[in-house]
This record gives sequence, structure tokens and C-alpha cells, in this order.
Amino acid sequence: MLLLQTLRDEKDRVLTGLAKRQVADAEATIDRIIALDDRRKATQTSNDEKLAERNTISRQVGELMKAGKREEGAALRDRVNEIKEGIAAGEAELNQIKEELEEALLTLPNVPHPLVPAGVTEDDNEVFRPFAGELPVLPDTAKPHWELAEEYKIFDLELGVKTTGAGFPVFTGQGARLARGLVNFFLDRNTAAGYTEFQPPLLVNEATARATGQLPDKEGQMYHCTQDDFYLIPTAEVPLTNLYRDIILDPEELPIKLTGYTPCFRREAGSYGAHVRGLNRVHQFDKVEVVQLAHPEKSYEILDEMVAHIGGLLDELGLPFRILRLCGGDLGFTSAMTFDFEVWSAAQKRWLEVSSVSCFETFQSNRLKLRYRGENGNELAHTLNGSALALPRIIAALLENNQTDEGITLPEVLHSYLGMTKLEKKQ
Repeated sequence: MLLLQTLRDEKDRVLTGLAKRQVADAEATIDRIIALDDRRKATQTSNDEKLAERNTISRQVGELMKAGKREEGAALRDRVNEIKEGIAAGEAELNQIKEELEEALLTLPNVPHPLVPAGVTEDDNEVFRPFAGELPVLPDTAKPHWELAEEYKIFDLELGVKTTGAGFPVFTGQGARLARGLVNFFLDRNTAAGYTEFQPPLLVNEATARATGQLPDKEGQMYHCTQDDFYLIPTAEVPLTNLYRDIILDPEELPIKLTGYTPCFRREAGSYGAHVRGLNRVHQFDKVEVVQLAHPEKSYEILDEMVAHIGGLLDELGLPFRILRLCGGDLGFTSAMTFDFEVWSAAQKRWLEVSSVSCFETFQSNRLKLRYRGENGNELAHTLNGSALALPRIIAALLENNQTDEGITLPEVLHSYLGMTKLEKKQ
């Protein structure tokens, strides 16, 4: 959530940034927010004045009663009751203004970093770091991962339809072993890089989902357990970041580095077509996440560090990848800057997104009330996160790129995790 003071003091910068996102009526929304804040201040001042007047008159009533001037005291008591009614009405008005103000603030996305390119769709994203080598070329007989999955008994989409519905793959045998091995590999590499591992809940309450920006922006994409008012998490970012909600840190504690593995759940409404076949887009998937809480002066240096770390994971897996810097129109609601990692799918002959790494600056921490003790009082920390990594498209690329007549070869770094060097066809 953007800071009110930022909207007041840096309105032109905010409008320039929101124009990159194609935000409609941004200036009108900001003007309404400022007007609501002015009303809030005026109403609060009026209420404070009424409270002060009530306290003064109440003391006078007590003095008159002690002096035996009961009629004068009773007259003033009537005035106290009138003021109390005015205070109650003022408090109700103030609460209504605060509610309208918060809802209006929640509609504004984060302001993109100046280096974020302008653009409307994913076609306008900047290729920040292209793949430098030769892309793998497979023979014409090469198969996409969903066909390989059937031959090698990696996962079964129809079993998922039977038990739940479309988009819920069931991994089996060596496929389940591959998924488990990848999770352990990612967690081991993350903890070796200084991240502390957590195993967070998969269900969160509304306050948690709102604090990291999933609500109200992504409400339609989240699975909602209505009876208990819990939400299934779309990413471990949500519970991990919220571990530090309403916390004031010492600056020496920063940066704080968290990692965790969770299943993730996304409705992915409106996702249809050949490009979402197999594991390209599913409703439940496994992902290892990294989160950092940082000092504002260090956050973009840390973003570069996280990008390098995730690139290192893909290098170890031997997957060709490129890095995109997302344009304003494709940027997530909460992000100030995002880098997407895409791996090359040799059988599908297309790039598949496997990770987004983002800096949110103070957008999340303002909602979280996540602060650190600064030189001039408590200040908002910066938050960052990234996928390190999401399994479905990693598995898709590993299957497709490494298929041979003798089986699907596995990257050397996974041999010790899986106890095998290749996947075998199953009858």
C-alpha cells in the first residue's frame, strides 16, 4: 500500500509511475484519497476539541456540585451530554472516513522503479539477460512432456481429474521421486546461501492475505474456504512474509532471509488453450520460495543477489534460461520491479516462466507494519521474494530437453538426491 505522505509529497512521480502501468483515473483516485485524508484530519481535530471541552465542563460540574450549586451544575451536565452525543457521531463519521480511505488506498498498485520499462503486455517486457549459448535442438521425433509423462509414468492428469478436477496432476513412482528430489535440492542450496528454512501453514486468514497484497487484488484467483474464512496460499511468500507482521526490527537484524517449500494453489481462471497443456499451467503445484526483509538502502543490491542465486540453480540443472525485466503493464500489483526467469522448452519450442523475483520496496511492509529502528524513529523495511524454484515447468523442461532413446538423463546435481542417473520407460 502506498504511503499517504508519498501521494502528497511526490504526486507527480507517482502519476508518472502509474502511467507505466496503464492505471485508469490515477490522478482522480489520488485526489480523492488526499481529500479523504483532509476530512479525516479535520474530523479528528473536531473530535479532539469536543473531548477537551467535555473534560473541562465535567470538571466544572464537579466543582459546582461540591460548592452546593446544584442547579448550575445540572445545567452544565446537560451540555456535557450534548457534547457526548456529538463525540459519538464524530467517531462514527471518522471510522467511516478511515474505512473509505483504506479501501481507496488498496486500489492503487505499487509505483514502478524508474528502470521498469513502459509497456502494456508481456510482449513489451525487456530481455534483460538473453541466453548466451546455443539452444538445444531435438530431433523431429522428440515429444512434449505430457507425452513423455505417460511413457515414463511421471505424472497422471486423468487421475487428478478423477480425484479432484482438471489442473491437479498426480505424480507417481519416479516422477514423485523427481519432484521430492528437486524440492530437497532447492532447499539445500537456499539454506547454504544463508536462508533459514520454514514450513509454514498452507491456509491463511484474510489479514495475512491482505498484508502481502493478494487481497483484494487476487481474490478471484485464490481458493477460499468460506466456512472458516481461510484462503489456500498461492505462494509461500504469503505466510513467510507475514511471520514479521507488526514487528519492529533492529537494523543489525537486516537482511532477514527465509525459505520454505509448500504446495501452492491458484484458480488460474480464464487459462485455456494449447499453451497450458500438461504442466504448463496447473491449479496445484510445488514451489520453493525465498523471501528477504531488507534495509531500504540495500534492497536493490539484494534483488541482484537473489537474481544471481536463482540463475545459479538453473545453471546447475543445465537448463537454458533468459531473464526478463517486466514492463509496467505486466508488473504484479505489489511489485516495484520484477525479473522473470524463463527456461527453454526444446520440444514445445517456447520459453516457459519458472520464477519471478521482485522488490516491493515499502508497499507490503506498509500493510504489514514491518519496521526497523532507524536514526529518525521507526521506518518501514523493504520486502523481496522469488521462486527458487517452481517445479512444474522445471520438470517439463528437464523431461523435454534431456530425452534420449535410452531414457531421460538427469542433471548430475540430482543424482545423489534421486539415487539414479536417468528416468526409465515404464510398461
